[in-house]
Amino acid sequence: MSNKAPGGLFVVSAPSGGGKTSLTRASIEQLGKAGIAAEISVSYTTRAPRPGEQEDVHYHFVEPDAFKAMIARGEFLEHAEIYGQHYGTARSRTETLRAEGRDVILDIDWQGARQIKQKVPDAIGIFILPPSITKLEQRLRARKQDSEDAIARRMAQARAEMGHYKEYEYVIVNKDFEQAMAELVSIFLARRLRRTAQEILHKSLITKLLS
Repeated sequence: MSNKAPGGLFVVSAPSGGGKTSLTRASIEQLGKAGIAAEISVSYTTRAPRPGEQEDVHYHFVEPDAFKAMIARGEFLEHAEIYGQHYGTARSRTETLRAEGRDVILDIDWQGARQIKQKVPDAIGIFILPPSITKLEQRLRARKQDSEDAIARRMAQARAEMGHYKEYEYVIVNKDFEQAMAELVSIFLARRLRRTAQEILHKSLITKLLS
């Protein structure tokens, strides 16, 4: 038997401007220091790249017809339409990483989270809330990527999205970035300390201790 437990699947959601992308990316380094191999899933999307975004790093950018063909072939673990654009998580890549013992982080919305929960019951949901509506709007404006109309739409959508926080096992309030990141990392650590995972990792030791 392998001494490597399967990796976990973590679904992290937040309203636009909630900080989930910054938190998940910063947590990768901290998890590495703790000996946990983790990777953020690179989603497929039909939207155009934003300034600074790179193919295969931030997203896999595909045409709408190609995206529809992938849906028809059953290649997505989940997919959803957000602001008129489509996003999806590749099934094969996610399953491969987990089989290698790596934790996989899905940076997706509540629609995708629901689909994941139906297909992968042991997936762990984490919802990130802003400390206030005012702070959320400030973060959106600081990105300088959206028009006034777009910001208004995102704020309205944010209120609707935050209403789904009860569908997640964990909730983090992103008031202080360092504290929020530490709380996020602790969830990954806790899963690795579960009895079932430790029995696989320390099988030889436990056998000797009980013999």
